[in-house]
Amino acid sequence: MKNKHTISRRNFLVKSIAALSVIYVVPDIFSNASAVTKPPNIEVSSKTRWGMSIDVDKCVDGCTSCIDACADENGLYGFDRPETDSQWIRKLTLKDIKTEKITVLPMLCQHCENPPCCDVCPTGASFRRVDGIVMVNQHTCIGCRYCMLACPFKARSFVHENLTEQLTNSPRGKGCVESCNFCVNKIDNGSDSTACEEACMKEGHNAISFGDLNDPKSRVSIAISKKPNRRLRADLKLKQTVTYSGF
Repeated sequence: MKNKHTISRRNFLVKSIAALSVIYVVPDIFSNASAVTKPPNIEVSSKTRWGMSIDVDKCVDGCTSCIDACADENGLYGFDRPETDSQWIRKLTLKDIKTEKITVLPMLCQHCENPPCCDVCPTGASFRRVDGIVMVNQHTCIGCRYCMLACPFKARSFVHENLTEQLTNSPRGKGCVESCNFCVNKIDNGSDSTACEEACMKEGHNAISFGDLNDPKSRVSIAISKKPNRRLRADLKLKQTVTYSGF
């Protein structure tokens, strides 16, 4: 007959090894953001290059449909503090000092091919996927905000407040930097459109066109072929995949 103490000790060792195995696996899961967000049977590929074209001639002054849709999709509720509330997309009003022409355009992360935010990030939390989407891994972001200083488009926000409500498709966290990610959760689950594009279409403005830049039949490729597009601050040679037309 086996000693009860021997059996208890063996059970203790089995449970301890199982617990250690869990501890070992979890960090490996969270070290790869794309592994968490995309279905396991679909790999992110460089064959796809996501991009966006924005026609400022069609962007209506006073319309906030793209901003509202972004907030709803990503749970960007505010605290009535415009100075610190997160904004992944905002509307800018530009005035040509020579012609006095007023231009209204949506500003978001430009998803650069040469992103300065990634260059300055000390932990690698800011990264660019092979399909062109620039993202932030919140598990490795230390909140230093170097990326915010490096971005010439002021497209990133810092979460200052405690967040009590979370969307499972768009986890956020206090002390982290965040920005537009082209609605990556939708994209990784088979969609080819962003919340802002869908909202703009619903309003009938059709100012935003999104899609695969490598596909000549995509909405973004067709929009670019119909009207000359330009990159903001092209002199910086960042090769943004968000381009504008109409000005």
